[in-house]
Amino acid sequence: MVKYPLLGKTLSELEELVKSMGMPKFTAKQIASWLYVKKITDIDEMTNLSLKQRNALKEEFVIGVSKPVEAMPSVDGTIKYLFAVGEDAFVESVYIPDNDRATLCVSSQVGCKMNCKFCMTGKQGFTKNLSSNDIINQIQSIPESDKLTNIVFMGMGEPLDNLDEVLKALEILTASWGYAWSPKRITVSTVGLRKGLKRFIEESDCHLAISIHAPHKQLRAELMPAEKGYPIAEMIELLEQYDFSKQRRLSFEYIMFKGVNDTLPYAKELAKLLRPLDCRVNLIRFHAIPDVDLEGADMETMTNFRDYLTSHGVFSTIRASRGEDIFAACGMLSTAKNQENNNN
Repeated sequence: MVKYPLLGKTLSELEELVKSMGMPKFTAKQIASWLYVKKITDIDEMTNLSLKQRNALKEEFVIGVSKPVEAMPSVDGTIKYLFAVGEDAFVESVYIPDNDRATLCVSSQVGCKMNCKFCMTGKQGFTKNLSSNDIINQIQSIPESDKLTNIVFMGMGEPLDNLDEVLKALEILTASWGYAWSPKRITVSTVGLRKGLKRFIEESDCHLAISIHAPHKQLRAELMPAEKGYPIAEMIELLEQYDFSKQRRLSFEYIMFKGVNDTLPYAKELAKLLRPLDCRVNLIRFHAIPDVDLEGADMETMTNFRDYLTSHGVFSTIRASRGEDIFAACGMLSTAKNQENNNN
């Protein structure tokens, strides 16, 4: 008999669950506390539920915490974790310690539909969406879970293409009955999907990061096919309708490719495009991936690009590269090889 995970359920879902089982409504908050505050791994640990209630839960449910099947450490302290998510499906997440910060980069899909030219996950193709259980499990099951200070949805997949499950995970992370994290500790990265962007902005207070990579429609479409479905110019018009000047941060991710998008004319166009917004730009060094004829810009070029943007009203930073030696850096996550090995 298939048993379903409790981990990853919101309070409203737990209330429906206990109601269907004839338990008092307050039992839902008790279960949520055991799941997300005390972080138990077995239903029998819910000692303020009666034995009858626990046995009833055990007939249909499990906690649903599953440890990573593999951990790969980098020379810089980064750790890449591999998780099994169903039969013959895997995702990766990346733990990044940095002085007093400890960030976990989580995945939202197995593979990705977006097929960005520079991303290994896109080359893998799309297999399936992750459930809120799969997402929360990445956060709760790693040994460093209690050390985490930040979560970024920048792993495998496009979060807005799996928005229902991502929003459930964000609710669990930020609700008083869940992890009770500040939304300021969480960033969701997206290529910008028309159907999901407006809804995400209005239903979540978490930070938003948009992958832009080119200020021109034609070049961006060559790098990112998603541009054809939702042009960056239209996206900017939508973003102008919201206030990002207070607690919530809006940022743009810009991977710099040698001889492609790294010259000052591109910086000028980017500054012009983003000037109406209260935002920042994160410049990212490209990490070479197999069968892609792109190279990363050198540091001097990136520094000049950053300085131009900042001096023209768009604050910019160069993101430090982490975990490249274990294929854990930006755009390098892929589990195709792991799946092949597992199936052999």
